[in-house]
Amino acid sequence: MSFESDVSRIEEIAQKLNKPETSLEESLSLFEEGMRLSKALEKTLTEAKRKVEVILSEDLTEAETTVLE
Repeated sequence: MSFESDVSRIEEIAQKLNKPETSLEESLSLFEEGMRLSKALEKTLTEAKRKVEVILSEDLTEAETTVLE
């Protein structure tokens, strides 16, 4: 699944969990699925953050420095 579809699925899960007609068994199953998706999304975001940090650090090391007198 893509990041966007995982986020969408978590939103669906939250809506279903808020409905009073959702059974306990279904709620537990949905909660478990939501937690798995949440952990996967967190991992994806962490990896994206690392990539951005690498790109930014590369840009800083390649930047020219000028000595002002």
